[in-house]
Amino acid sequence: MDILDMKILSRLLNNCRESDRQIGLELGISGGAVRARIKKMEKNGIIEDFFIKVEPPVLGYGILYFVVSGEDIKEILEQVSLVGEPFIVVPCVGGITVCGIVIKENLEQKVELASKLMKDVRVLTIFEADNTGFNSNLTKTDLEILGELINEPRQKIEDIAKNTNLSTKTITRCIEKLQENDGIQFTLVYDPQKIEDFIPHAVLTWIENDLKGTLENMNKVFSDSYLQIPFIAKNQIVLFMYSDSIFKMDEITQKVRNIKNVKSADLFIPKKISFYDKWLERAIEDFKKSPTLHLAYETN
Repeated sequence: MDILDMKILSRLLNNCRESDRQIGLELGISGGAVRARIKKMEKNGIIEDFFIKVEPPVLGYGILYFVVSGEDIKEILEQVSLVGEPFIVVPCVGGITVCGIVIKENLEQKVELASKLMKDVRVLTIFEADNTGFNSNLTKTDLEILGELINEPRQKIEDIAKNTNLSTKTITRCIEKLQENDGIQFTLVYDPQKIEDFIPHAVLTWIENDLKGTLENMNKVFSDSYLQIPFIAKNQIVLFMYSDSIFKMDEITQKVRNIKNVKSADLFIPKKISFYDKWLERAIEDFKKSPTLHLAYETN
């Protein structure tokens, strides 16, 4: 892996539908060179799969994030299934695992329930991802196309049209709509342990006030180190970054702690990243059976 590989990986993480040609124009190399590097990362197991990440609030669901002590994924999944369905599970260096759980209803009650039921794993932190700006208003056509894209997020518009019997114009308009929604991300799943010479890491920050202004300040200072765009959850900002050494990683983390309004910042180094989309497939199928034409959810 070199810096060009990391920049290509970063662009695909933020939008895996971006064309090889467009990525090449941004990086100053040919589309063919980009394609060759992507294939090499796939062959080496760095890129595991292309993926659509749909934040549960877009479909009217809640989501809780747990930081637990332990790395036994099977045991953790058994425990979290007591309160909801898995969304993401990330075991990290140091014996800590971060997991996101999709909750259908009674979010506050589920937080209390989780604290009582999850006795076999030590829960260090629970927080709700109450993301502002996620809205839905998706139609059944949008969800049909989304369901098709789940199978292959990078597939061509012509192929989607063939599989759905919809016009290319409708599909193009729908994909643009999906990409404009901050709660839907065309991304990929990668193996952090197979990235040589760079260290992917996340910094979970707790913000005292002025979340938007603090994020803008972080973007000015750290954007060159971003692997993915930051994630906001209530009074938390999660920075997804990469460094070329442990010393640089520690230096960046300390700089984050010194940013105005940052109450605390914790460093996480992922060992594995697993997404689960069974809840999404089920939610799409359930809504397609609904008599309504639009989802009516709006989270503010």
